Amino acid sequence: MKVGFIGLGIMGRPMSKNLLKAGYDLTVFDFNKNAVEDVVAAGAKAAKSGKEVGENVDVLITMLPNSPHVKSALFDKNGAAEGLKRGTVVIDMSSINPVESQNIAKKLDEIGIEFLDAPVSGGEPKAIDGTISVMVGGKEEIFDKYYDLMKSMAGSVVRVGDVGAGNTTKLANQMIVALNIAALSEAFVLCEKANVDPQLVFEAIKGGLAGSTVMNAKAPMMINRNFEPGFRIELHIKDLQNALDTSHAINVSLPLTSQVMEMMQALKIDGRETKDHSAILNYYEKINNVVVGKK
Repeated sequence: MKVGFIGLGIMGRPMSKNLLKAGYDLTVFDFNKNAVEDVVAAGAKAAKSGKEVGENVDVLITMLPNSPHVKSALFDKNGAAEGLKRGTVVIDMSSINPVESQNIAKKLDEIGIEFLDAPVSGGEPKAIDGTISVMVGGKEEIFDKYYDLMKSMAGSVVRVGDVGAGNTTKLANQMIVALNIAALSEAFVLCEKANVDPQLVFEAIKGGLAGSTVMNAKAPMMINRNFEPGFRIELHIKDLQNALDTSHAINVSLPLTSQVMEMMQALKIDGRETKDHSAILNYYEKINNVVVGKK
């Protein structure tokens, strides 16, 4: 199976390397030449355009920031769709608006190309060790055919419905993660103001009902005041905006998601949009005039 990969960013680069480790014949394209050279050094072939990728593969994976980037990579001049043959498949592993996933699928279907929306969760560390979670929307027979390909990059690959269901599931994931981080931030600010050590609070509650994967990942970052990005605030803003846009389109109210979105917007205004989303803590620190963790 010849595989194409467009989008060698924080997630895409390690994911593509895991495909190489699994033995796939891989052709890659990205505007970041350093990223391309890095993956080529691991065994991939470089293409000069999306079209060239499409001409040389059986299946194409895209891993890009948002829907405009996916549509550009596929449908712009020299985009991948110009090179893809009928019967090939696009697996979009970007996190985008599910309505846009459905629109892309329809446009590809017109030229005989199948589509899966397959966003991922887990961040850079899990992309590196191949344990990301993949939530997939699309036809069951296409999912089954490419399950092993996706599993070579992931710890979990689950089909959740038809096209669009993958990104709807990812939006739910991102809402829950954001609200968990906000709740943890709020609790830590309370503890700091009450002169109770957040580190000891974390150790006391992480094994109880409040414990979570989010807490285990983000509490140490908060306490050690390490806000270097695993997942940037600006990307979480993009995901929550997609959640709100989708909710408005189908008449759903998301009051808590809206509130956390405004916190992240305030952090962006404060110049923190490239920090890790654990920096939601900084919002609470600022309005409460307190610093949590190591001083």
